[in-house]
Amino acid sequence: MTFQPGTRLLSLDVMRGLIMILLAAESCMLYVSLQRLIPAEASGLGSLLVQQFFHHPWHGLRFWDLVQPAFMLMAGSALYISSSAKERRGISWESNFKHILLRCFRLFVLGTALHCVYAGKLVWELWNVLTQLSVTTLIAYLIIRQPAAWQVVFSLMLLLLTELLYRFADVPGFDQPFTEHHNFGAWMDTVLMGKINSDGWVAINVIPTACHTIWGVLAGKLLASECSHQLKIRYLLFAGLACLFVGYALDISEITPIIKRISTSSFVFASGGWVLLIMAFLYWLTDVTRLNMYAWVFTVAGMNAIFFYLFFETIGIQWFNGIVAIFVHGFLGFTGTPANALALISAFCTLAAEWYLCYWLYQRKIFFKI
Repeated sequence: MTFQPGTRLLSLDVMRGLIMILLAAESCMLYVSLQRLIPAEASGLGSLLVQQFFHHPWHGLRFWDLVQPAFMLMAGSALYISSSAKERRGISWESNFKHILLRCFRLFVLGTALHCVYAGKLVWELWNVLTQLSVTTLIAYLIIRQPAAWQVVFSLMLLLLTELLYRFADVPGFDQPFTEHHNFGAWMDTVLMGKINSDGWVAINVIPTACHTIWGVLAGKLLASECSHQLKIRYLLFAGLACLFVGYALDISEITPIIKRISTSSFVFASGGWVLLIMAFLYWLTDVTRLNMYAWVFTVAGMNAIFFYLFFETIGIQWFNGIVAIFVHGFLGFTGTPANALALISAFCTLAAEWYLCYWLYQRKIFFKI
């Protein structure tokens, strides 16, 4: 059985929805609530698992560090499948480019606007995932018609460029390639925004992170091809394992450390490898074995991904979280339930309510697109 043009890849919808639910859980303070119940200094498996839902402070890799690469890679796959579908309908690359350009502009505006919402005032900051995606999508689409080997080489050139910029840019105070706040990326932030991110994130992550979107295009091309399911899974597994090997080899050999906050080449390889393995698993689970009984839980969230993201990053975190907490604490406060447990219950209730909003929209076939 092969992919039929015009059909949806359920695995991509599930992957998109899974990412959005994980992100929504963060905005609902679910992971923070868990951390308060099981603090980092506590020993045991529970503490170790909870820490996986927070970014690594600098050198290392946790599960949460895979969320943005997964988002970028999935977006690349969706970009290829959507573009190829339009091409079959007679829409040229040039005509679609206008749509892509407008979409990227909207993503850029939404991403920068979100930082204003976070700050409570007008600011110029370029660290949001939507802002990053607006650039990586444009890069990926500009080369989407090139042969697969050409795209792979181009992505490797982006990583080489990143290595050269960090290692050889001789800027006083910013000449330590892998030191927080003293690297080339931090210096570029002073040029682009006149400030440095306190947590070490840098705007020029768009250069190495574009690899994830390009690799997503290649994965989408593979999944939409007429190859057998078995061959598709083998290619994804091989690519994922190869990326893991390169990424961890660069880190272990101390050539380039794995650092998510500045998207080092080793991080791009290692995170990309894990995401490709996840994609292979979801493809096998949903599109091959058809174990889709609960897939709708994720597709409901994935079908309105941008709306869902904007909702929980604005109305959700600034208003809805607190409203739900009022009623949870009001109804359960008299039971003597500890405050940390109440916060966790409130987070789960908020997440469930936000998911139901997506379900309500899904039932009525209301889908927001940009």
